[in-house]
Amino acid sequence: MARCLFAEFLGTLLLVCVVIGSGIMAVNMADGNNAVALLGNTLATGAILYVLITILGPISGAHFNPAVSLVFFLRKDITLNYLIGFILVQSAGGLCGTILAHAMFDLPLLTASLNMRSGTGQWIGEAVATFGLVATILAGVKFRAEAVPMLVGLYISAGYWFTSSTSFANPAVTLARGYSDSFAGIRPVDMPGFWGAQILGALLALWVMSWLLKTADKDV
Repeated sequence: MARCLFAEFLGTLLLVCVVIGSGIMAVNMADGNNAVALLGNTLATGAILYVLITILGPISGAHFNPAVSLVFFLRKDITLNYLIGFILVQSAGGLCGTILAHAMFDLPLLTASLNMRSGTGQWIGEAVATFGLVATILAGVKFRAEAVPMLVGLYISAGYWFTSSTSFANPAVTLARGYSDSFAGIRPVDMPGFWGAQILGALLALWVMSWLLKTADKDV
């Protein structure tokens, strides 16, 4: 269990560090062009997800995401002790990732974000983003387990561009980004709306995919 918890801590730390660090770097280099900044942020995030899931997946399952861990708990793939432990270390790892990214760029280690992300459209975007992420993971694990790192990296890369919220799809990452007043940030006051939408999207995905994948079993 200790190895699993550390893998989840380390993976979430590195994921957040890349999300925030690449956002800061992209803004510094984009000369005010937000589309270019988002593209740089997207490429780095998709790439690190592929790497982290590949190297840490065999140890902990590479959730790096409380919503994903909740789904696997409800599927009885992990126990309650693991769920609680995963959520705690994912949240701590995310905050440490923020600190590390800020330290690299000589910024205050933790600063409440002023980046407003709120409203029905963004909440729908987060529900859609998390639904798609969980659906991708569940179907990927069933049909092409070896492709899950690539599938998740590609889905989140797409989500940055087709969702109104730029696809956080992760309560721990949302928490960590709440304390980065940078391109990737979200105001702490806006976090509960994102969390609710993320959990809703994850539960809807579990419900839909449980039926859909069971149907696939019968067809075979």
